[in-house]
Amino acid sequence: MDNKQINFNAARFITSAPNIRQMPADAGVEIAFAGRSNAGKSSALNTITQQKSLARTSKTPGRTQLINVFELSEGRRLIDLPGYGYAKVPEEMKLKWQEALSEYLQQRDSLKGLVVLMDIRHPLKDIDQQLLQWASDSGLPVLALLTKCDKLKSGARKAEVLKVREAVAVFGGNIRVEAFSSLKGTGVDRAREVLTEWLLQDNAAEEQEATA
Repeated sequence: MDNKQINFNAARFITSAPNIRQMPADAGVEIAFAGRSNAGKSSALNTITQQKSLARTSKTPGRTQLINVFELSEGRRLIDLPGYGYAKVPEEMKLKWQEALSEYLQQRDSLKGLVVLMDIRHPLKDIDQQLLQWASDSGLPVLALLTKCDKLKSGARKAEVLKVREAVAVFGGNIRVEAFSSLKGTGVDRAREVLTEWLLQDNAAEEQEATA
């Protein structure tokens, strides 16, 4: 599919919400980005949208405490979910993040795809696996981006991608695994292709109905 049909560079910040009740109306198509707090989620969002500061990056992981909403065009949004799994935050705050994350994933009807970001050197932690299993059980397609792949040499990178692809097969469902580097641009075009496919699925459904 031609990824020029979605202008990722047009992404703009709409709002930060502590829960789904303060988010925009639950209509259209949303693609959510989730990952451990040090997996490079904000950097990936910035790279995919070709904007240096769309999503805030910080040397202190765990700064994304709210659900951040970015609009690409009317009815099409990218969602930056609270980072999970970072130990150096108060337990009460951690529980609030997890509650917001769980609530969004389970109750948001416009969620049509999930991007799970994992450091290629430390993939498939328990909480990553829980998220992948939930998505698979829910019938939600997943793009698993193995970030910071520039940290590994080519051979090791390919081996890790294959290993993770084999590992996620046990979850069933539609889970694609790709190497990704915000620094080198590795996997960015592939990520945009998958996101475009998801974001335009309502168009495809309308076309099918029109020709039926």
